[in-house]
Amino acid sequence: MRVLSGIQPTGGLHLGNLLGAILRWVRMQDEAECLFFLADLHALTVDTDPAQLRANVREMAAALLASGIDPAKSVLFRQSAVPAHAELCWILNGTARMGWLNRMTQWKDKAGKNREGASVALFDYPVLQAADILLYRATHVPVGDDQKQHVELTRDIALKFNTDFDVDLFVPPEPYIGGGTAARVMSLRDGKSKMSKSDPSDMSRILLTDSDDDIAQKIRKAKTDPEPIPGSPNGLDERPEAKNLVGVYSVISGESVEAVLARFEGQGFGQFKPALAEALVGLIAPIRARLEDFRKDPGELDRLLAEGAERATEIAEPVLAQAKAATGLTG
Repeated sequence: MRVLSGIQPTGGLHLGNLLGAILRWVRMQDEAECLFFLADLHALTVDTDPAQLRANVREMAAALLASGIDPAKSVLFRQSAVPAHAELCWILNGTARMGWLNRMTQWKDKAGKNREGASVALFDYPVLQAADILLYRATHVPVGDDQKQHVELTRDIALKFNTDFDVDLFVPPEPYIGGGTAARVMSLRDGKSKMSKSDPSDMSRILLTDSDDDIAQKIRKAKTDPEPIPGSPNGLDERPEAKNLVGVYSVISGESVEAVLARFEGQGFGQFKPALAEALVGLIAPIRARLEDFRKDPGELDRLLAEGAERATEIAEPVLAQAKAATGLTG
């Protein structure tokens, strides 16, 4: 069993990234062989600042390591440091079909009405994503609901390639549901919108670099409603901001939502918010300290990523070689 997942190197990692993906990755390390990569090639689907991209790769690597990704357990690397990703993507472009890509809802959402002005990379990135997965013969891919369609596309590409060239090379991957539940963390200003670094309000998100005081202030000012905390989850159904804060506390504390509600039932958010802030500080403060240590030593970050790229290349190169042989690119 081999698990693969990637994350685009963007600045400003926040609580939603941590609870929604990164801590799940940390738990996966004890369940399967894991490869995690910084998807800098995927970052080129939109306009990028070269210096910012380079800085973001290091920042993301530092955040992953600080959060618990262990290079002794997992392979952590920069996507572009393994050229086989781009090479296999081009080979698979001969297998993928325009109709398949046209049906990708992410393409429709991201391109919007300006499809003619979108980059070819934005249209084609699901094929690169397929190459990322198939290159390592990954059996499982942890994905959110918005990416399940891309895993299905990867399966279609794998099966068509194997059939077209009469080989048993690529492994059709399955979505991975291990690593525990991934939390869907919403904005602190709007319980109906996901927490995002693109939100213009800094008060909408908690960053991994926020101080203890910043965290406490953001929770104190988080949008809620005047109603007391209910005794059952049904009482949160029409209260998105309340549901979000209770859900975050549940994930951090390891308690069920029912247990959290039982403890705080009847109280207002004036009593609940300090407890949530304390739990958040307990989670983020150690990560922030480790993150600062890694930031001070970019050479060590580069060394760890280079080591990971070497290990990834050892797995990827034989698969790429077989793909080339199957298609007639090599003897």
